Amino acid sequence: MRTVNPEQHARKRARILQAAAEQFAAHGVDGTSTAEICRRAGIGSGTLFHYFPTKRDLFHALFADDLPRNAEICAQALAARPGAGLDLLVDHLLADLADPLVSGLAAAAVFQANRDAEFARMLAFDDERSRTTLTTLLTRLADEGRPLRFAPDRVAGWIQRLIEAGYTAAGEPDFDPAVHTAELRQIVDWLVGRRPRRC
Repeated sequence: MRTVNPEQHARKRARILQAAAEQFAAHGVDGTSTAEICRRAGIGSGTLFHYFPTKRDLFHALFADDLPRNAEICAQALAARPGAGLDLLVDHLLADLADPLVSGLAAAAVFQANRDAEFARMLAFDDERSRTTLTTLLTRLADEGRPLRFAPDRVAGWIQRLIEAGYTAAGEPDFDPAVHTAELRQIVDWLVGRRPRRC
């Protein structure tokens, strides 16, 4: 019986996902061919379909693979002091702004979510976990006497919307991930009633 090397399996899967991410970011789900993904990943179609039975499964995996890490960060944030936990979570949510694929993948995700209920539920579940974690941390900050600009759930909503806007802006010609990230952190600082950091 042939045994599977877990490290080799994981490396090949990661190579497929990277090739797929590049294609989905550039061409969307419908415009991406599995043949081109195979060519870029250096594999045959049989190998691709062994890992991902359909193109839809492959697209889902690009986002589903992040869910355990997001859950882990939310748990770490809740275990930390509220201010440190908030910074940890916000930094995590902003971490991919510098990825050149992010704008195309975000656009593809919005399009897919509008026609794929399962994918939309997956994104909504993850968003809700982040929102709940933010609200809990902000409530703890308010309980410590931090002068939030609005109620904790409203501040949590604004933080999420601002971060989403940052990812939308990633496709603009003048987008600078370092500047945008620093500015978004300043806005978060203002929302939670602390002195904004310098850019």
